[in-house]
Amino acid sequence: MQTPSPAAPVAASPGSGRLLTGFAAGASVGLLGGMIGLGGAEFRLPLLIGIFGFAALQAVILNKALSLVVVAAALPARLVAVPYTALAPHWTVVVNLLAGSLAGAWLGATWATRMRSSTLYRVLAGLLVLISVALAANHLGTVSAVGLDPLPRAIAGLAAGVGIGVVAALMGVAGGELLIPTIMLLYGIDIKLAGSLSLAVSLPTMLVAFARYSRDASFTVLRTNARFATVMAAGSVTGTLLGGLLLGLVPAAVLIPLLVALLLASAVKVWRHE
Repeated sequence: MQTPSPAAPVAASPGSGRLLTGFAAGASVGLLGGMIGLGGAEFRLPLLIGIFGFAALQAVILNKALSLVVVAAALPARLVAVPYTALAPHWTVVVNLLAGSLAGAWLGATWATRMRSSTLYRVLAGLLVLISVALAANHLGTVSAVGLDPLPRAIAGLAAGVGIGVVAALMGVAGGELLIPTIMLLYGIDIKLAGSLSLAVSLPTMLVAFARYSRDASFTVLRTNARFATVMAAGSVTGTLLGGLLLGLVPAAVLIPLLVALLLASAVKVWRHE
């Protein structure tokens, strides 16, 4: 049974010019994300709202679908770089975070479907600011593990998982920018392993949020805009793969402040969106 949605009517299917713009936009954000080891969903969400004219909830659902495609495409390459045998000893980390993030994803998606559009725009703007802060702290600072005993660490991991699940569901993102430092901070795992473990947490978390969104009337945005979503997904994957090849080409001290500024500017535009 579908729940009432605060979203505006679903946007019409785009023409060829809009499809080309969608591919270019997907490739651009994928490139930016790939250059810092992310999928770029944080940058794609403001474009879906500000340039392509989707209402807040529609944009979140589209962004979630595109994030699922990008993460699924990234998994094989990630497993080549960090094999399963290196990840297996850390299965308890994944279970600990998933115990919270799955519940958080369902909760976040439920909140999103029940919010007024005007409220959701402001929530998304605030979360863009949060992501920009996490991006800066992640790449320009250092993350040192905290020494917690097993039980407090498990409780902290559960709480962190809930929070990350809520944020990822509300924004339609994978949540890597929050998961990676959390894994490093709580469990003392290096950034390369943390990146792969974050995918193991984010993929099931996104599926839960996606399942919850499928019960809302705004989920029809995927069917109505299937061609647009397919083309933008292709652009996102292409850009992400290319960005991965260019990883480290632009110094973090130059790239990260520019991306943070872009996120903050996007937050202002989304906050003011009507």
